[in-house]
Amino acid sequence: VFQMAWPIEGMPRAVKLVEVGPRDGLQNEKKNVPTPLKIEFINRLSQTGLPVVEMTSFVSPKWVPQMGDSFEVAKGITKHPRVSYPALTPNMKGFERALEAGVDEVAIFGAASQSFSQQNIGCSIEESFERFRPVCEAARANGVKVRGYVSCVLGCPYEGPVAHRSVVEVTKKLLDMGCYEISLGDTIGIGSVGPTRSLLRELKAEVPVDRLAVHFHNTYGQALANIFVALMEGISTVDSSVAGLGGCPYARGASGNVATEDVVFMLDGLGVETGVDLDLLVDAGRFISDALGRQSESRAAIAIESKRISMAEHRSMAEELSAKQAQTAGTADNARMRQCV
Repeated sequence: VFQMAWPIEGMPRAVKLVEVGPRDGLQNEKKNVPTPLKIEFINRLSQTGLPVVEMTSFVSPKWVPQMGDSFEVAKGITKHPRVSYPALTPNMKGFERALEAGVDEVAIFGAASQSFSQQNIGCSIEESFERFRPVCEAARANGVKVRGYVSCVLGCPYEGPVAHRSVVEVTKKLLDMGCYEISLGDTIGIGSVGPTRSLLRELKAEVPVDRLAVHFHNTYGQALANIFVALMEGISTVDSSVAGLGGCPYARGASGNVATEDVVFMLDGLGVETGVDLDLLVDAGRFISDALGRQSESRAAIAIESKRISMAEHRSMAEELSAKQAQTAGTADNARMRQCV
């Protein structure tokens, strides 16, 4: 895909993309993807240049059946030396299982909303920290990195608006517990440019910006605009999901994550380095979309695939025309030869 790059002053020169499709994406899909296809999906993503592929979640299959094969997935993928493969571990049982599977980076997830915390993990915000503390301690003892998530940073499906102060406090506590980075999740995709900028500026006053990442859902079509604002505020780590997979099983109405293809297309146009091959990314998105029997939610992917089909049709027509011309020329040559005999 050819694009002119238009660098903007204040924009980071490079962005780290965290691909969450295999975990956050597939956990909310109605169709359960067979384990071999999940493994192949992750292996394809590993070849695109993505630096991080969140591969699975070690949670109870009773509550999230789509992640019931987490151990098999973690053991079955082909790990690329330049790719990190974190897994979600909400408690010690999940962490121990992940450690057994050879996982060297885990993620924990809290919420800025009390109601969402109760619905999502069955406890209050303060109680969630008590669950996370032993995970962080065990991770530190085993040399395992820990990433933190904060859900509902711009709005909650049960409480409505969420106070920025709550987001700041939860973020600081997760950092104090040992998380190297905090991903700020707009779980229901309600955020827009103004609230996003306001939240980030309040966070930056108390938290180093290089410890923050953003995670936008695209329910209201605002994800790319919010990412742009985040980049202008100094954020250089962005979560996304190939083909726009996902949503949230505990947030009714939340659509999928922002599509990785769309984010890469935007960043390419801004002259921001990602290291990601967009064509290979589109191929990976097509692979998992076909496995799910659904259309990709990525506008960029749809446009690129449409262009591929058009180009293939033009090539086919050109080849057919060339063959006909060659046939016509051959017939004429034969006629001339008969006349000369």
